[in-house]
Amino acid sequence: MKKYLILAAVVALAGFLNGCHKELDQTPIDPDLFTEVDVYQSADEAKSALAKVYASLSLTGQNGPAGQPDISGIDEGFSQFSRMLFNLNELTTDHCVVGWGDPGLPNLHEMSWGSGNDFTTAMYFRLSQVVSFSNSFISNAENLASDAEVQHYIAEARFLRAYAYYNLMDLFGSVPLVTAITTELPQQSSRSEIFGFVEAELLEIQDALKSPGSNEYGRVDQVAAWALLSRLYLNAEVFNGEARYTNSVTYAEMAINSTYSINTADGNGNGSAYDELFLADNDRNGSQNEFIFVLTYDGLKSQTYGGTTFLTHGPVGGNMDPADFGINGGWSGYRTTKGLVQKFDYAINASDGDGFPVGWDDSRAQFFTDGQNYEITTIANTFEDGYALSKFRNVDVTGAPGSDTSGDFADIDLPIIRLAEVYLNYAEASLRGGGGSAATSAALINELRTRASAPTITTADLDLQFVLDERSRELHWEGLRRTDLIRYGLFTGGSYLWPFKGGASNGRAVEDFRKIFPLPDNVLLINTNLTQNPGY
Repeated sequence: MKKYLILAAVVALAGFLNGCHKELDQTPIDPDLFTEVDVYQSADEAKSALAKVYASLSLTGQNGPAGQPDISGIDEGFSQFSRMLFNLNELTTDHCVVGWGDPGLPNLHEMSWGSGNDFTTAMYFRLSQVVSFSNSFISNAENLASDAEVQHYIAEARFLRAYAYYNLMDLFGSVPLVTAITTELPQQSSRSEIFGFVEAELLEIQDALKSPGSNEYGRVDQVAAWALLSRLYLNAEVFNGEARYTNSVTYAEMAINSTYSINTADGNGNGSAYDELFLADNDRNGSQNEFIFVLTYDGLKSQTYGGTTFLTHGPVGGNMDPADFGINGGWSGYRTTKGLVQKFDYAINASDGDGFPVGWDDSRAQFFTDGQNYEITTIANTFEDGYALSKFRNVDVTGAPGSDTSGDFADIDLPIIRLAEVYLNYAEASLRGGGGSAATSAALINELRTRASAPTITTADLDLQFVLDERSRELHWEGLRRTDLIRYGLFTGGSYLWPFKGGASNGRAVEDFRKIFPLPDNVLLINTNLTQNPGY
């Protein structure tokens, strides 16, 4: 079944045609084999199949942490969805650089990728796989649709498919739209058509999902649809040329007024409530009440070299003590640029002998500066150039490490959508003419800033640049920065530069076609119905 679904993922979005479908569609004779026929005999078994759809975003294959990958042609750890989302949406921006020289990786922070890039290709296929798994689940679960619980499962799978298509649209623009397993070569749908599909799906399933806060932790409910709609409408002008800011405000309000809440209580008086969002016990320390859509991890039961294992190990190096992060060692890879550090200039409370900041009155400024250079001179194999970031730590609120005593794998759950983002969606969409209230916007932002011990603001401080900077301060390294910069017209061009933008040490203007990634070469060779994105 696994290999059939992997094939189907390629067929659905890449158009790969293979004659073995009839063979794979047979019921195995071996009575010990648990087949698709068995899976959809009851709601309980269907729930296990739904878990695989969720797992296609959080894990990498059949034998964690590695060994039987779902995606070939790239290191399995690199192929995990949120790790690739980080590389495509954060590494390409002012938020970070990486010293590793894996083929295709330096091209991301240099903004010089091509249509054969390993990381953009793997992301296309990973998202294709999520679509394929979702399509298969939806088709098979329809046989049990008379069960009210299964109806919720189907709505959840449709949400995951809509989320996958949201990312395909955001990252690649125009892609095939396939909602059923097929061996036909699909036509290419426009970005606007993909937008319409995602919008229609979310609107249709919102009432079929469980009510706010009533689902199991780690599974989505109605608020996930509202929050993703708010994000979708905030970016509508980029995606299909139509401003939909009023809709963004409407759905943000629905999510804000739901059962979810900002984590504001510091559980142990050591650190801040913001820190707790990214600790090993964030599924139970109060942070879970802020997580609208989350990828769950356990250092023993759901191991991967992506996810939060990567986000914990990858940025640790130099003088950083791995024990402080609940791990057995750092990978000395990712660090920030001063483009992110400068977002906290208003909060500087200490500087070094050269006048560079080393302390801030904002707990979101989680920079490690000891032995690190503020300026980046060299990226490759030089971890000390650029401040390190200590946002993700595999310890609980008491400082105790996660469940994996070896220190290899993290317990930290990864929020994909959290309520803080929705607060900022509301404020930006309101400023862009979507209605709402300036007073409400300021109050929402002040709730986030008070949690971080940052100075509060008034409505006079609110403008679009402030909200963009606040998104950087609140949401950095959470997979949103590239999309934000594109929406503001700052990702390409030369009006906003950061270190090594375009591969130049001080940054340079970048061509507009870089706003979306290329369709993979091998996809275009397979399906001649597809046209490459301009510039590639």
